[in-house]
Amino acid sequence: MGYNGKVEISGVNTSHLTVLKREEAQALFLKAKEGDENARQKLIQGNLRLVLSVIKKFENRNENMDDLFQVGCIGLIKGIDHFDVSLNVLPSTYLVPMIVGEIRRYLRDNSTIRVSRSMRDTAYKVLQAKEQFIGRHQKEPTVDELAKELNLPRQDIIFALDAILDPVSLYEPVYSDGGDALYVMDQVRDKKNTDDHWLEQIALKEAISHLSERERRILALRFYEGKTQMEVSAEIGISQAQVSRLEKNALASIKKQM
Repeated sequence: MGYNGKVEISGVNTSHLTVLKREEAQALFLKAKEGDENARQKLIQGNLRLVLSVIKKFENRNENMDDLFQVGCIGLIKGIDHFDVSLNVLPSTYLVPMIVGEIRRYLRDNSTIRVSRSMRDTAYKVLQAKEQFIGRHQKEPTVDELAKELNLPRQDIIFALDAILDPVSLYEPVYSDGGDALYVMDQVRDKKNTDDHWLEQIALKEAISHLSERERRILALRFYEGKTQMEVSAEIGISQAQVSRLEKNALASIKKQM
């Protein structure tokens, strides 16, 4: 069973995780800042769902979900310990990037590229053939010449040589003028599928969870099902003016919390 339906992850029963209301969280943050360890523990327990939401975004990396959950919890704890209650922002707006950052550091520092033994052997044969070719002809061989020399398909030569190249970290600085450095990831960044997109989704989900059931229903009918305020009015059984007011209040609440 996937971790979405899993009862336990890293020994934590995910089916019984608590969800803190904003006012309750703010009160706990104030107590935690004063050294109340019990309040700090309640904040950690009350925000574990954020960690689960974040690690779902990494499920296609074939990483151990228990490990990612534990690393995410470290980021959560760091975020809780450094959260500034005077900012008057939704805690998830600050905590989620902290969780993401911790997981990304873990993946960066622990990722390894495994090359098969047969691929390495082929690469070494190619390098030997290349040196011998240069010795005979005093020039670099082409891929086709190496393929003919070793009686191997052209693509095998290319794959083998690529496999033994040292990988370049996305966090490798490529330029610095004394200020902020320019990294490899800045040059190859996917401008469409960014962290900002799904971080906003998590923040939006968190903001919507603070609405009343009626407000959530109205927004679903209006913006998911595409119904008019008149149609929503008839379905819910309240006036169009009430629908308009509730819709406006719900959108204002979401905007404020995000």
